[in-house]
Amino acid sequence: MNPAYATVDHTFTVPLDHRAPDGPTLQVFAREVADPARAGEELPWLLYLQGGPGGKSPRPSAHSPGWLPHALKTHRVLLLDQRGTGRSSPVTARSAARFASPDRLADHLAHFRADAIVADAELIRRELCGDTPWETLGQSYGGFLTLTYLSQAPEGLRACYVTGGLPGLRATADDVYARTYPRVRDRVLDFYARYPEDAPRLRRIADLLAADDVRLPDGDRLTPRRLRTLGLVLGMGDGFERLHWLLDESLAGEKELSETFLHQVMSLTGFTDNPLFAVLQESLYGQGDGPTDWAAARALAGFPEFTEHADPLLLTGEMMYPWMFRDIRGLRPFADAADLLAARTDWPPLYDPRRLAANEVPLAAVVYHDDMYVDADLSLRTARAIGATRVWVTNEWEHDGLAASGGRVLARLMEMAAGRA
Repeated sequence: MNPAYATVDHTFTVPLDHRAPDGPTLQVFAREVADPARAGEELPWLLYLQGGPGGKSPRPSAHSPGWLPHALKTHRVLLLDQRGTGRSSPVTARSAARFASPDRLADHLAHFRADAIVADAELIRRELCGDTPWETLGQSYGGFLTLTYLSQAPEGLRACYVTGGLPGLRATADDVYARTYPRVRDRVLDFYARYPEDAPRLRRIADLLAADDVRLPDGDRLTPRRLRTLGLVLGMGDGFERLHWLLDESLAGEKELSETFLHQVMSLTGFTDNPLFAVLQESLYGQGDGPTDWAAARALAGFPEFTEHADPLLLTGEMMYPWMFRDIRGLRPFADAADLLAARTDWPPLYDPRRLAANEVPLAAVVYHDDMYVDADLSLRTARAIGATRVWVTNEWEHDGLAASGGRVLARLMEMAAGRA
């Protein structure tokens, strides 16, 4: 029990494959959270859908994101650990290594996309709420899940709120990464404009890594291409500062990197806690439209400014590459299975455009104008294609505006969904 919250832990047994309910099962964990002063009341439920893929729900504490205290004024919140994350039959390097073959692991991982997560949510809703619909709050990838939910089971929903997560309904992985590289390039150049000393510092570090065999604390070699994946943090509100202060302590001499820097790089780029983020990053765009086929890696060839020898050195963002599954210890057990997923062509559709066009569930969404991760133009196209949708476009926050705004983003979305804003 957190002093600020009344909590109840729930564990649900769900089928690995909802089309085969008598087959293998998973355990899915969710934490019910309420204001202690209202814990005994019949409050409407708000299901929180975490971003990712592969991210577990936040753990409530005195420092919980600002949206949670606002939500608890009127709702009982369910913090869901999506299958494979947190306490929900977690997918880890250790569990992946237990599979007898890459084929079996790939088949297993294919059951961790949005359609399965939505089916889990509906099973949980019926157990907790019976026939009563609930509301959802989808952050980032949680917005992708929301549109799958509206496509597959709108009867379970009373209202939906989406923050930085309206996907292109028909956008392929190729479409997405053709748009992603220019946004990441612009963000990196903005970072260098704010901290001009960091451009030569990163170039110096990359040259050192190219010349020497530098090892991270877990034994992985730190290469220039792994160094460049640090750009993933730049899409968050505090990302520029996080990267700047990391680089500020990077050098321990003319040709030596500090232990502090190496430890933090290992943590930031190791995927120890969330391997599904890397494993499923491109698979979430598969909808029977051909293989994703390592779209980010193929798109890279069209952007010569991203070569490792370019000056300034451009970092990468939310892109996953085949080499990562050989170079990074926490991803190596997934390497062959990731190749099989990239070649897969039988992904079922995740969105039903006709059903979404006829949608009657109030959907309120914020689109961050400068979002590095989710393309704003694709988001606005999607919003125009969904019934009962209201959109707010802002550049006041980055991708993490839900947590960074102290409840203001969620408050406005609730007002919009209710027709009061």
